[in-house]
Amino acid sequence: MLNSTLSELAGALARGSISSVELTRLCLERIARLNGVLNAFITVDAERSLREARAADERRAAGRAGPLTGIPLAHKDIYCTRGMLTTCGSRMLANFVSPYDAHVVERFAAAGTVLLGKTNMDEFAMGSSNETSYFGPAKNPWDTAHVPGGSSGGSAAAVAARLAPAATGTDTGGSIRQPAAFTGVCGLKPTYGVVSRYGMIAFASSLDQGGPMARCAEDLALLMNAMAGHDARDSTSLERATEDYSRELSAPLAGLRIGLPREYFGAGIAPEVLARVREAIAWFEAHGARLVELDLPNSRLAVPVYYVIAPAEASSNLSRFDGVRYGHRARGYADLADMYCRTRAEGFGAEVKRRILIGTYVLSHGYYDAYYLQAQKVRRLIARDFAEAFERCDLIMGPTAPSTAFALGANRDDPVQRYLNDIFTIPAPLAGLPALSIPCGFDAAGLPVGLQLTGKHFAEARLLGAAHRYQQATDWHRRVPAATPL
Repeated sequence: MLNSTLSELAGALARGSISSVELTRLCLERIARLNGVLNAFITVDAERSLREARAADERRAAGRAGPLTGIPLAHKDIYCTRGMLTTCGSRMLANFVSPYDAHVVERFAAAGTVLLGKTNMDEFAMGSSNETSYFGPAKNPWDTAHVPGGSSGGSAAAVAARLAPAATGTDTGGSIRQPAAFTGVCGLKPTYGVVSRYGMIAFASSLDQGGPMARCAEDLALLMNAMAGHDARDSTSLERATEDYSRELSAPLAGLRIGLPREYFGAGIAPEVLARVREAIAWFEAHGARLVELDLPNSRLAVPVYYVIAPAEASSNLSRFDGVRYGHRARGYADLADMYCRTRAEGFGAEVKRRILIGTYVLSHGYYDAYYLQAQKVRRLIARDFAEAFERCDLIMGPTAPSTAFALGANRDDPVQRYLNDIFTIPAPLAGLPALSIPCGFDAAGLPVGLQLTGKHFAEARLLGAAHRYQQATDWHRRVPAATPL
């Protein structure tokens, strides 16, 4: 049962072959057994979970069940959750109990899902390995000496290890897709504005986007049907007609135009990653897709552009954490200014401080035009490259990351190397585009390889359809990590 997809679990619940309470207990027992090793969850409230499961069973018995009613899931600890710790992986919020629910949390609660707990993450979503968390790093279930990726590493590890059937994540520069690739699960970053950011603690407001993580593309479609939608409380939330993200799951691949950017297949990619990705692309071609070579010339500038814009926005967003209203406050201080300094020095980790300093620098007088304004201009060029590419193709394919998961501590003293790990995931959020990572094989060490699919704005259903057809013919997404057997 723990290796079932959401559709399979929904069917079992509908038939009465298992109850939500029984399914939730299975997940909670597995969390209790494995979380000490994986550190995927920061907070688990078994009593609350079972209470919600009983309510879901009652709802189903009354004939008011939806597709996700009674399904357990986990939320990344960046989503505010009423009455539960919302730490953002930071000492700064280690004691913060949210008084309200994020929009995404509300949507899933309305759908009748059961909350298992809050998952580990890089501090304030700043990191690509889950090693910056104040609560310690999450571990990769395929090899616990390796990272699960970040910042949504806890969610990815939980889904991969079958601690939860699905989880939420957030993606600013690849924080859903890269950990999905590292752990062999599926993760979708929707079009910017499709999922409300209300109650999602901000890192970089023009880039942050919530999205689902699950074991297959069909599951992602079900989750998107629940979490997407307009929210008047978020000024960046798009007011669009409701759509069914599963509508293209059976769409034929014949005639599908797949763009292959030359920049995504050059030097710096691990040979085994390149081989697995090319094998997956060859499968699509063999089943009727047409390959189109193209260029994204400004994508090589995506990493420096991102690491100007994102820290600039972070330096503004994180100014609210000052020890005055909520969160951590230093015990000893001389005056208000000293309290600010001591609180932030104690509350923020090294990576967060680094990005705040970078962001403050690029926004300062004399550097704004040279760095921040210039980065915004190049961001528009990157978006233009994608717009021109999609005149020639329907979706773009390539590696999600240039390598498989690296060892814990491998890049601890080299932040630039960590930043370069996001080279293929950063362009999509800069352009506000939807992008998806699915597993497409393993390297010689048994670590998963991710295939990234990127589409034009609002092309989530097409991406999910192409991924689903591939997963109907392969079983990479059904493999269970040897370190956490069922």
